[in-house]
Order: sequence, then structure tokens, then C-alpha cells
Amino acid sequence: MGRLPNIPDICMILHAVNFDYEMKNYLTLLLLSFFMRMDAQDSARKRPLQMSGYAETYYVKDFNNPEGKKRAGFLYNHNRSGEPALNLIYLKAAYTGARLRTNLALAAGTYMQDNFAAEKGIGKNIYEANAGIKILRKKELWVDAGVLSSHIGFESAAGKDCWTLTRSLMAENSPYYETGIRVSFSSADSKWYFAGLVLNGWQRIRRLDGSKSISFGTQVTWKPTPGVSFNSSTFIGNDRPDSLKRMRYFHSFYGIFPLSSLLTATAGLDAGMEQVSKGSTRMNTWYSPVLILRLATSRKTTVAARVEYYSDKQGIIIATGTANGFQVWGLSANFDVHFTENIIWRTEARNFSSRDPIFPKESGPSQGSNFFATTAFLIGF
Repeated sequence: MGRLPNIPDICMILHAVNFDYEMKNYLTLLLLSFFMRMDAQDSARKRPLQMSGYAETYYVKDFNNPEGKKRAGFLYNHNRSGEPALNLIYLKAAYTGARLRTNLALAAGTYMQDNFAAEKGIGKNIYEANAGIKILRKKELWVDAGVLSSHIGFESAAGKDCWTLTRSLMAENSPYYETGIRVSFSSADSKWYFAGLVLNGWQRIRRLDGSKSISFGTQVTWKPTPGVSFNSSTFIGNDRPDSLKRMRYFHSFYGIFPLSSLLTATAGLDAGMEQVSKGSTRMNTWYSPVLILRLATSRKTTVAARVEYYSDKQGIIIATGTANGFQVWGLSANFDVHFTENIIWRTEARNFSSRDPIFPKESGPSQGSNFFATTAFLIGF
């Protein structure tokens, strides 16, 4: 059993969540926390320091043949067309002690280029960077600080964690990462998980210039039986400079449950609203439902089908400049081959249908539909 964290440990954690921190000091904290007290923990825990990595290459054929290689601006994964590309590659170090845990992952790829475009300096390559302290020795009560994986949604940028090759519209247009403080508690039987968060904003490492606003989040997960999970996550905050402050209220709910021994379903609904203008009582809204079915067809192959819809008429998240805004249906079919647990080949066909012609085409006017096929090779190590 590890000893109670001392004052220097706590000071370093608090330093990590100073919302105006210098990145060099923040990285110093993380590197130090990886190695502190490792000798003391080695005798009590097996391999407290774990190294891992992930890489995903892909090729997309967009049958609209848009000009240039970059595809629609509302896609942040697998969004280069007509050329082989690297979506995501990262190297991660994770240290887990009795009362201390830290994670540091540095990454590159087209996902990092596009989704971290607003970050500065080394922030463009930080996939994850956080440190945490267990508050109670006999309870799973933790305080974590730093760059965290998002508490919203059931998909991540790493395809190995997702049922489909490409990400759903709801995942692409809600946070993949966040920065701040998270207080979390897991029940002794692991059926319940609760978290409260204080954040820098809607998917930001550094707070937006001109903003002193702090955002908040919550998460509740319930796993009543093996294979069944329900999750509710919220976000409340402002993601604009204070002079243009508009409060945003967002809720994400999903459930994962088996329909048979081979067939599993995920159903989710995201819904948000934001003030029309600073101080206004009127709200603009958006929402997105999704249903994914996955079938194990053999020991090494799976298929998945997805139907989804995304409605953002006022262009709060996805602006189109068209009469009806962003109102898009999506359908996809996915086939996976698992050569080993950590080596996967995936193929997917996907189509978007829009109320307005918003999808560019190489020749002629924009289209109201967009069909594309993607193949990807994933390896974890």
C-alpha cells in the first residue's frame, strides 16, 4: 500500500491546473510525476510504468472528387482524400501507483493537425497529459488534472476503441479532449462511476484569448450487468471571448447493450443549446442521434452498421451558410479483420445526405449527398 501523497506532490498537481500555466512548466510537472516514488512502488505493484503506442494509416476515396486533398470541415478524422495518410500515431507512458497515476501521450497525424489547430507550440502534439492523486486509501476517489480524454461520448480518436472505422458526426463535433480538474469516484463493485469537472472550455488546452470563463462538466456511468452500460455527460460553459459571451448547455446520453451473444448495440443522443447573443434569453439548439449495431461474424471478423442524423439549423457547431443549415443523415457499413488483438484491417462505405447542397464536387455545383469509401490499417503496441 502506497503512503499518503506528501505536500510537494499536491503542489505539483495544483500547479498543473493553473489555467494560465506555461506549457514548459506543465510538461516538467508531468515528467517529474512519472518517476517520483517509483522505487517505493515497484516492490508493492507489478510494472507500475507502462509504455504503449498506436498507429493508424488510411486511404479515402471520395466519389464527389472535391478539389484539394482535405475533405469536409466538420470531419477531423480520416479527412484526406485520394492519398494514403496517417490519421493518428502516438506514444504513451502511463504510471499507476497505489495513490498516484500519471499519463503522457505525444501524437502526430492528420487528426492532430486539424483537431489541435487552435493550440500553440507543443500543445499541438499533446494527446494526453495528466496526473492524479487518490484521496482516500480505501475508496476509489481521485483528483486528476491536466489534458484529459473527453468525458463526453463513446468514441475516441483511436480507432481501436471504436466499433466503426470513421467517427460518428456527434463525436466529430463534440470534444475529444479537455483540460482542467476532474474529481471522480468509482463504486466498490465498479457498477457506478461519478465525475465532476472544472474545464478551460469546449475542447481546449489553453483558455481562449479574451476569456476568463470557467466551464463545468459532469459524468455518470452505470453498468448494471456485464456488457451493459449507460452514460450521461454534461457540459456548461462559454466558448467565446467574454465580450461575446454565450452560455452553452450540452448533454450526451448513450447506452451499450447486447441483443444476443453475437450482436451488440450502441444508441446515443447528443443535444445542446447556446444563447443567441450575450445576455439573451433565446437559445439556438442542435442535436444528433445515432444507432450502431455490431455483429461478430467469426473469431476474427466483425461487421457494423450505423445510422445517424445531425441537425444544426443555426450553425452553432457546423456553419454552412445555407437556408436550412446543417441537417445531415449518415449511413455506413463496416467490415473488420482482426489479424491479432492489436493488428486490425478495416473497410467502410459511408454516405451523407443533406437537405441543402453542402458537399463540394470537383465539377459542377455542390451536391446534397456525399458517398465515400475508406480503408485503414491499425496497429497497437
